[in-house]
Amino acid sequence: MEEVLDVYHRPYNAKVPMVCLDETSKQLIAETRIPVPAGPGRPARYDHEYKRNGVANLFMMFEPLVGKRHVKVTERRTKIDWAHCVREMIDQIHPEAEQIVLVMDNLNTHNKSSLYEAFEPAEAKRIADKLEIHYTPKHGSWLDMAEIELGILGRQCLSRRIESMGQLNDEVAAWQATRNAASVKVDWQFTTEDARIKLKKLYLSLEV
Repeated sequence: MEEVLDVYHRPYNAKVPMVCLDETSKQLIAETRIPVPAGPGRPARYDHEYKRNGVANLFMMFEPLVGKRHVKVTERRTKIDWAHCVREMIDQIHPEAEQIVLVMDNLNTHNKSSLYEAFEPAEAKRIADKLEIHYTPKHGSWLDMAEIELGILGRQCLSRRIESMGQLNDEVAAWQATRNAASVKVDWQFTTEDARIKLKKLYLSLEV
């Protein structure tokens, strides 16, 4: 825990950006009847019946110090999907970075070994060498600032029926563009000193 908190208080370095990564799922739901649009003094109405179209995964890559986020929509969240997400982050989102400080929870797919399952050894090592990984502790995923952004994404964009991967990609891309244009950052104030006082009772159960 303290390791992550210390990372959050490092000064910004464009050559070594800090990125928080997390993922969530979104059930794809299609309408079976045409909704009744809102009118004067009357809210929009939707039929309770719907059609399930599967589940999509969303990877959130959030750079809190500059207020930039990139959301990647995938069909699954396997080790292979995570590996391709990380390669995209390195080669397309931060191609000029010398190294990326990556903060994420310790899900079993979030491991450099996943890179070797997805790519040839030389390519896997190239990607792995670009990463400085810091894991949030068990039961401490709230320390991952990407989780905050996913919560906002959920409230502002995903809290309604979306029927297809294509629609989900379009909606998320529009949300991402608007939020990035505003450069919405996270002003993280919680420090190691705060943790030692406020979370003193948890230190016996948390991996610091």
